[in-house]
Amino acid sequence: MRDWLYLLFITFVPGIELRGSVPLGILQFKFNPIKVFLILTVANILIIPLVFLFWDFALFLARKIKFIDNYLKRLDARSRKVIEKYGFWGLAFFVAIPLPGTGAYTGAFIAELFDMDKRKAFWAISLGVLVAGIIVTVMSMGIFSISR
Repeated sequence: MRDWLYLLFITFVPGIELRGSVPLGILQFKFNPIKVFLILTVANILIIPLVFLFWDFALFLARKIKFIDNYLKRLDARSRKVIEKYGFWGLAFFVAIPLPGTGAYTGAFIAELFDMDKRKAFWAISLGVLVAGIIVTVMSMGIFSISR
């Protein structure tokens, strides 16, 4: 049980999330890959609404600081067309890339920054987490490797 709590903790760490916890569960703890995938992917998806609450508050505070607010406005102006053009699928694809820093936390930040509909963003981020979970699980099982 302690190992599962440790994996859940790793899953909740921004920047690591299931990209770190799934390989750890499969390769280090030798848990069933399907069970690891299911539990950790669901856990990562369940934190998305909480992340929305956090980012909303963090952006509220950040916008009180003039240079951060100016930076966010410039970022918004430069990226608005891309977000509007690719919206749902762009966000889902970004979160699906199995690299540190491209997970649910960053996806929620992007959605919040660009004032995307939270319901639509939730499903895009969830889809991205699901795809990333599949990729990381398959790679952890040795079925597919990028180093071959």
